[in-house]
Amino acid sequence: MKQSVLGTRPLRTVALGLAATVLVTAVPPGPAAAGAQPPAESGPPAVSPADIQFRHDTLRPGDAREVGLLPEQVDRLPADLAAYLVPTPDHPGYPTYAGAVALAGKDGVIVQHAAVGTAVRYAAVGPPPGLAGVELPADQQVPTRPDTIFDLASVSKLFTTIVTMQQVERGRVDLDAPVARYVPEFAAGGKETVTVRMLLTHTSGLPAFTPLWSRYPTPAERFAAALATPLAAPPGTRYVYSDLGLISLGVLLERVTGRGLAELVRDGVTGPLGMTDTGYNPAPELRSRIAATEYQAYAGRGMVWGEVHDENAWSLGGVAGHAGIFSTAADLAVLCQSLLNGGEYRGHRILRADTVRAMLVNYNAPLEQAYPESDRGLGFELNKHWYMMGLSSPVTFGHTGFTGTSIVIDPLSHSFLILLSNRVHPDRGWGSNNVARRAVARDLAEAMPVLPRSREAWRADPRDLATVTLTAPLRRAAHGGKASFLLWYDTEPRYDSARLEVSTDGGSTWAPARMLLQHGNQRWTSDGTVTGYGGRVWWTASVELPDQATHLRWSSTTDGSSQGRGVYVDQISATDRDGLLFHSEGADAARLVADGWSPARS
Repeated sequence: MKQSVLGTRPLRTVALGLAATVLVTAVPPGPAAAGAQPPAESGPPAVSPADIQFRHDTLRPGDAREVGLLPEQVDRLPADLAAYLVPTPDHPGYPTYAGAVALAGKDGVIVQHAAVGTAVRYAAVGPPPGLAGVELPADQQVPTRPDTIFDLASVSKLFTTIVTMQQVERGRVDLDAPVARYVPEFAAGGKETVTVRMLLTHTSGLPAFTPLWSRYPTPAERFAAALATPLAAPPGTRYVYSDLGLISLGVLLERVTGRGLAELVRDGVTGPLGMTDTGYNPAPELRSRIAATEYQAYAGRGMVWGEVHDENAWSLGGVAGHAGIFSTAADLAVLCQSLLNGGEYRGHRILRADTVRAMLVNYNAPLEQAYPESDRGLGFELNKHWYMMGLSSPVTFGHTGFTGTSIVIDPLSHSFLILLSNRVHPDRGWGSNNVARRAVARDLAEAMPVLPRSREAWRADPRDLATVTLTAPLRRAAHGGKASFLLWYDTEPRYDSARLEVSTDGGSTWAPARMLLQHGNQRWTSDGTVTGYGGRVWWTASVELPDQATHLRWSSTTDGSSQGRGVYVDQISATDRDGLLFHSEGADAARLVADGWSPARS
């Protein structure tokens, strides 16, 4: 098992291929004895950071066709982005955001960069009980542009993480050392054993948040209070996303280096990468390019515009480990591409390739059963279908920000997606922008074609909160026999699934059918249900038919929101000792009964 140079944790992680997590890494079987079948694995082989192939691409604008994308899907992105400028059934009452910018790239080609709406629209929020926005006069409103600068909110944590890993590379910080080694006062409140790694994976036991800005009068007292915050749980036992942990990490970096966090980010990240529109506390002359955020009368701030939205970061001087960075989509595209390149861009290296791989290990896997949404590397969120959608995989990484920002980076397809919005303008109470995050992620994912193996392939329609079926009536009741088909699946783990069932009574009752799945030298078995990451390959599935089988049925079940790339079936065939029972590429194709499935033409 390959080890990280940055600690003792293994680089190899495990994909969710079945309903339960496979706890061992699958390896190719050794040579089989003559005439013997190689053993079936218990689940599909895992994909891990060790499997990522880094590239050396330089960004340029281009056409979707250049990188194998479906242009009609890429072209949907601006319209889907604009659809949320007004209330929608998914987001009733208020627009999802006043303005937004999205940028999508693959293989170094920027295939979409769109801006919609207004960066500055409102002057205030109306008096209670309503939350109506008080609009500025039309001539004072500022339209969103592709180069609009947005408050990144918690996406800022990634910059803190990268600077931390730079110090790890230089030997100044040990990921498994107690934070108190570097910041002695951090030990207060039972935190003596909390490590740097725990801060990055949000398993320190710290609470999520405390209103430092309103409880303490000065920045010095606020930092001291953050460091002194007692634990809410024993270290390493819970996953709690904590701003306080990243505030503490920012202090640690300043103690170790003797330099301010803003300077470390500038010299270690934004400067080398040429991210000239990225940093803390933007200059006043940039205000006309900056998207406004929230009307914070409760904090005595009025409409926040050109200053950090997060109250704690604002009260700490605008520079903190958890928030404070402003940036543009174009600048963030460079950061995304540098990570897809293994930490380098245009000859400037910000991280070693092995460091990037180590950042993409799911260190929270032991907590997954108790905390299903805890998948995290070092700083990065991993495999979050609720905003990554079909771009998700066990090594897809990214982050979101409270102001309505997010980035998704898929190293398997060498693609990334950036969404910047001011969804808190003029009031956070108007709701989240998750529906928009999912819409644009779906657009990019759907642009990556799943190529059928025949003209008779089928795909489950991508519906939310639905079970859709594809049924194959056999020509006659089977006398034993076998069925085979090709299966391509990629679903949200645990919540969405694909299932094969068989009926022996004309379709009145159904039972799951055990499948053997093969791709190359990979072999594994399923009890009939698959869920999660399917490898983005066509699996050859074979099934032993029970005596008197009359029907086969494939079903796809989804929950109410997030999805993956979907479920496909192709080349269905069934035979028994008396001959052919079903063949989807012949006359039997017309006998398939599709309820919520459509022909796959990609």
